[in-house]
Amino acid sequence: MAVLWLDEISADDLETVGGKGASLGELTGAGLPVPPGFVVTAGTYRSFIEEAEIDEELFEAVDVDVDDSSALASAANRAQELILETPFPDDLREEILASYQEVGDGEAFVAVRSSATAEDLPDASFAGQQETFLNVTEEALLDRVRECWASLFTQRAIYYRQEQGFDHSTVNIAVVVQQMVDAEKSGVMFTSHPSTGDPTMIIEAAWGLGEAVVSGAVSPDNYVIEREDREVDVTVAEKKVMHEKDEETGETVEREVSQEKRNERVVSDEEINALMDLGERVEDHYGEPQDVEWAIVDGEVFMLQSRPITTIDEDGGATAETGSVDPTTGITDGSGSVQATGGGNGATASSGGSGDVLVDGLGSSPGTVSGAARIVKKLDDLDKVSEGDVIVTEMTMPDMVPAMKRASGIITDEGGMTSHAAIVSRELGVPAIVGTTNATTVLEDGQVVTLDGDKGAVLEGQEVDPDEETEPVEEVRPQSPVKPMTATEVKVNVSIPEAAERAAATGADGVGLLRMEHMILSLNQTPAKFIEENGEDAYITELVEGIRGVADAFYPRPVRVRTLDAPTDEFRQLEGGESEPSEHNPMLGYRGIRRSLDRPDVFGHELEAFRRLYEMGYDNVELMLPLVNDAEDVYRAKSLMEDAGIDPEKRKWGVMIETPASALSVEGMAEAGIDFASFGTNDLTQYTLAVDRNNENVADRFDELHPAILRLIGDVIETCREHDVNTSICGQAGSKPEMAQFLVNEGVNSISANIDAVRDVQHEVKRVEQKLLLDSVR
Repeated sequence: MAVLWLDEISADDLETVGGKGASLGELTGAGLPVPPGFVVTAGTYRSFIEEAEIDEELFEAVDVDVDDSSALASAANRAQELILETPFPDDLREEILASYQEVGDGEAFVAVRSSATAEDLPDASFAGQQETFLNVTEEALLDRVRECWASLFTQRAIYYRQEQGFDHSTVNIAVVVQQMVDAEKSGVMFTSHPSTGDPTMIIEAAWGLGEAVVSGAVSPDNYVIEREDREVDVTVAEKKVMHEKDEETGETVEREVSQEKRNERVVSDEEINALMDLGERVEDHYGEPQDVEWAIVDGEVFMLQSRPITTIDEDGGATAETGSVDPTTGITDGSGSVQATGGGNGATASSGGSGDVLVDGLGSSPGTVSGAARIVKKLDDLDKVSEGDVIVTEMTMPDMVPAMKRASGIITDEGGMTSHAAIVSRELGVPAIVGTTNATTVLEDGQVVTLDGDKGAVLEGQEVDPDEETEPVEEVRPQSPVKPMTATEVKVNVSIPEAAERAAATGADGVGLLRMEHMILSLNQTPAKFIEENGEDAYITELVEGIRGVADAFYPRPVRVRTLDAPTDEFRQLEGGESEPSEHNPMLGYRGIRRSLDRPDVFGHELEAFRRLYEMGYDNVELMLPLVNDAEDVYRAKSLMEDAGIDPEKRKWGVMIETPASALSVEGMAEAGIDFASFGTNDLTQYTLAVDRNNENVADRFDELHPAILRLIGDVIETCREHDVNTSICGQAGSKPEMAQFLVNEGVNSISANIDAVRDVQHEVKRVEQKLLLDSVR
């Protein structure tokens, strides 16, 4: 039999029907409301490639060096070509089409979903790597089945299997063909709290098909329900788009939600009760908390998928997982991006609050706090910000840092995850929401609001008990007095000197990145203007004191300081910035080492600050040059260092690897005498993939784990090792477990993470190093 019906399948059939198929069969057998369908078995796929005699060529094609992006692309293209160009045997064609005729009387729209036999394993997740097609008709069915098979050999899937040590020839794939539910509303449900396992259900809901929620295309409503009394805490989001079936073409399309439904609550109390009843049944059936996808049409609830919640560990803590739903809160952040949880310097929300959502945006720094909103439209307005207030502004600037330290939360109209507000708020441990577009016009000065930095929502009124507040320093301090011992150093990124104490409390091995531009920009004057009014010595002293504060907090641990790297649009907003050039794309313009070499007089003041620090005995300070392209940049900077009285042979200095040019030119830079090369993955990714990291239209293509990025990083590490040059990473990607695993395996010397990620990276590095040791002796 090429196919098995869902009511014939149980959890014991994992090897035959894959993870998704086994789950749906198990749910069907338990009497739960699952749309009818069948599975084209994994054995059918295996027979298809073997009888066509393409199996050996298929597995030979994908046996390549996955770090070679060209070879990987060619392998994926050839493997998929072999499957897509092989015709269906007649008997298989007839059996699949005959089965389709039994689903919905042969006129049904069906969902065609891949179900790999290695999905949802404890130590590896293949979920989401293979294709899913919605609203498929008989005419396209066979092609879609074959495309699901071919998706087993995308570049991402080939790379992941090889990195995880899976033999390509042992992984099979089944395909679920299931009647489509033309959902009016849909979403996901966690049957227990995904972080603690507590008996709290979390439901997310949006209009239309559930793909919009799962993919992160829409910010869904959020419903938190106590199991004991079924009390519901509702957060209604603005649902701007929905996915639905186009009646003319049958294709799934994205449409705008009508104005009257955008802010309307999606599920009623009655529907919540129905979902909870089903959630409790499925959790009882499996004997463990479940992550359920559901849909409602004509008042009837359907279960589309259920899998164990993998984010609950034995200690009740959360583990990292990718996706559009936050693994520890079960909610999205308003943008579709996953955010970490944590306290910030605020409190946790009280259990029964149900304030209306006033504005929403991107949750850029976690935590929940309440306070009086203070609208800041000009610098003079900062004086009215008192301890515990919530700053509401168009965008923050470095000179706002003192007020940001007083505030309990930050809300901005503009900005993304790499904006000044986002970076500084995370380092200070202040909950923040950026990119709301309209907070400064919607909120009123003095209005009491609750800011949820996890959800990205601003609620009306006070939802947080101020007595519950915690100290941001204590939140990052390791709970165990002994931090994990690792051969790979784990350092921390620091943007502002004010964050030094909190950064040092993490137990990090040093500072992998201290940004000098924040010290300069906080003066609210361009360097030239500040020097004009206050003199060169005052300017140099400002830099010395800023660096010294961090160097003191970490001594004798190293502090790597990056020289000025501010784009012209930031300088133009400062006093004296009117002469700055107006550039179409400042990120590609007059910044980094380019500005420093073009203005050696100003760069000389920065170098004089380093010289004074060395003279004062701060031998833990290291100098790092940003946005270099090649050895010529390095030789010119080295000459200026010598002119300033810094001996490059005695001091530690190095470069940022932020462009493909610098990655490809690292050997020449090593020969020029650098001691280290540090990856800035935000810029390296955007310049390699041609993706503006702050452009929402292409944000889904920004991927620091892209094979091309990993190949550049791997090649640089190998070249540097040959020349006895240390390597490190200070970009945000260093905080990701997948990147940490890759870097340790490649032999990087240090990883520098965001303050709130240091502990997780320390444990991840230790785990990978232990595995490498075990593998070497087995």
